Amino acid sequence: MDTVFGVSYNGGVILATDQVNARSILMYQQNLDKIAELSSHSAMGVSGPNCDLVNFSEYVSKNLALYELSNDGLRLSTHAQANFCRGELAKALRKGPFQVNIILGGYDEKTPTGGSLYVMDYMGSCVKAKYGAQGYASNFCLSIMDRDWDENLNEDAAVVLVEKCMKELQMRFLINQSNFIIKVIDKEGVRTLKFGADPTDN
Repeated sequence: MDTVFGVSYNGGVILATDQVNARSILMYQQNLDKIAELSSHSAMGVSGPNCDLVNFSEYVSKNLALYELSNDGLRLSTHAQANFCRGELAKALRKGPFQVNIILGGYDEKTPTGGSLYVMDYMGSCVKAKYGAQGYASNFCLSIMDRDWDENLNEDAAVVLVEKCMKELQMRFLINQSNFIIKVIDKEGVRTLKFGADPTDN
């Protein structure tokens, strides 16, 4: 029942997820941060069972950090990070699949618009997109993104678009997803814009 949004705009990327950690009829917490920072200028929103969500997020982020340390501080581009994730998901299919669906976003100076967004599923498919949604949210929100997204979108307009999707979910979706977290990735790096419940509050 997880929800992940991603919207690219002129100068960066917005990632947003719900903050609910639940299984069956039981809710464990409402302040989970499902957006894992991979580097100073990239992150991925992950949906799936909490065990796979945490395992895969940490596995990818630590491997990217190791690559950076082993190569004199050379940071992989967002495109390379997305292909690494896709490769690991595909490799795991024959062993023990990670039941995760991902939206990965990052900022690269060499990219014309700055930000780039990649949508992946647990089967190892990967596509570059301007916007995307994972989970049941896609049934409600892709049409809104399709209507309102344009190439001249700025950060404020992208945040308004994501919040419009959240409002639609809270109004139409059977499951109550009360808290969402929004992160921005731009030339300044990854930063948390707003959240419904503080992820550090244990």
